Amino acid sequence: MCSASVPERKGMSPHVKRWITALIAVPILFGIIAYGGRESFAVLIMIASLAGMYEYNRMAFGKGVSAEKTVTMASALLILLTAVSGDMKLLFSLLPFSVMAVLMLNLLRIREKGLDMAPAGRALLGILYIPVLMSHFILIRRTQSGVLWIFFILVLAFSGDVAAYYVGRRLGKRKLLPEVSPGKTVEGTIGLIVGSVVGCLLFRQWFFPVLTVTHAAILGLVGSVVGQLGDLSESALKRAAGVKDSGVILPGHGGILDRLDCLMFITPFVFYYQEFVIR
Repeated sequence: MCSASVPERKGMSPHVKRWITALIAVPILFGIIAYGGRESFAVLIMIASLAGMYEYNRMAFGKGVSAEKTVTMASALLILLTAVSGDMKLLFSLLPFSVMAVLMLNLLRIREKGLDMAPAGRALLGILYIPVLMSHFILIRRTQSGVLWIFFILVLAFSGDVAAYYVGRRLGKRKLLPEVSPGKTVEGTIGLIVGSVVGCLLFRQWFFPVLTVTHAAILGLVGSVVGQLGDLSESALKRAAGVKDSGVILPGHGGILDRLDCLMFITPFVFYYQEFVIR
């Protein structure tokens, strides 16, 4: 979620870039989460979310300025700012007004561009997809043991990601969903699930003992599957837009959305699990 600049070297592989970026970004991310407080973390999430919204808008509406881009960015900012307050009623009240704003905007553009509801649909999807899902990072940080929950989510996602990468690379043969993501395999997905569960159990054992083994295992198991679906969903968006990566801000990783795709699905799942199941 943190951008880092890595000097280009001739012959440097994407894998090497991936690890260099991680080595630079992870300590910064760790410091902000552990020592920065709620406000600093919220600012980080807002920056990442708006950058993700920008990437989505480029895929959905192309380059340049448009009314759809303006309304989606404004809605994203308002939703994220409201999440900082922790007022769930106010947060959810923004959603119908965002829908109304997009549809009213569409009425204004009909004379100029004709009767086409597709731009309104893409705008609404962007609002629901990025700021609404990303706001759960801010919400879960506000809960009791919020810092531990954030680290738990990151361990869930990244332990599975690393396991999937290496298992898929060595053992992957059967394609999972080649129409959407040709590189993903069934074997890699199994590695992802196992890696996530093991990572969650180890994190629980070392840092989060109040979380039961059962809850940690369930969160790791279901969360890994949910995260994989988030990854595939973002890949489908890129396929539809005809791009390989959502952006280029993270060397070796692509864009912000390429790093947040699974986290945007995992975080709401973990938030509501701890809200309705654990409590």
